[in-house]
Amino acid sequence: MATAFKRKGSRVVARLDRNERAIMRELLDQTRELLTPSGGFGGDPVEDLFSGIGQGPDPDELAQRDPVLARLLPDGHRGDKDVAAEFRALTEHSLRQRKVATLTTAIEALDQPVTRDKLELDQGQAQALLIGLADVRLALGERLRLRTDEDSDRLQQEIANAAGDAAEDPRLVVGLYYDFLTWMQESLAGALL
Repeated sequence: MATAFKRKGSRVVARLDRNERAIMRELLDQTRELLTPSGGFGGDPVEDLFSGIGQGPDPDELAQRDPVLARLLPDGHRGDKDVAAEFRALTEHSLRQRKVATLTTAIEALDQPVTRDKLELDQGQAQALLIGLADVRLALGERLRLRTDEDSDRLQQEIANAAGDAAEDPRLVVGLYYDFLTWMQESLAGALL
């Protein structure tokens, strides 16, 4: 069973069993896949940087964009579509690259060998996991349509009412994952402070 993250010297430590790590890893990986452009990244950082400059996504693709992707890559300006398109053309490629790299670091941190379910992270890994969990929570929150505190409270009530039957409802399972990741992210943020 998971324990909260705590600082141990220069490292951050928590206990996560194999299943808990697998769930976190899978959700981080799904988010990474969503953020990776269909053509992928070339691998050469300089070429990747230049290939993305000035190339915004197709307007038709934007109109049909998965709401989760729209949440992870929001418009840079809400009031002016032209300014938003120009900003997106200049920044989306590098933002995707940065998010994918951070998620990859978080996944690699979870993949490291552990002893007795003890996960130890250095500062860089802990920060990557913190940011990665934020992106996963944004994705799950969008899937759950959590827009307000009332939406979140309503989901919590549904989970409580379902009790042991929550696993029968896929939406409530996602809600349980969301709660678990929220707790892990909060404890990790506290340990980093």
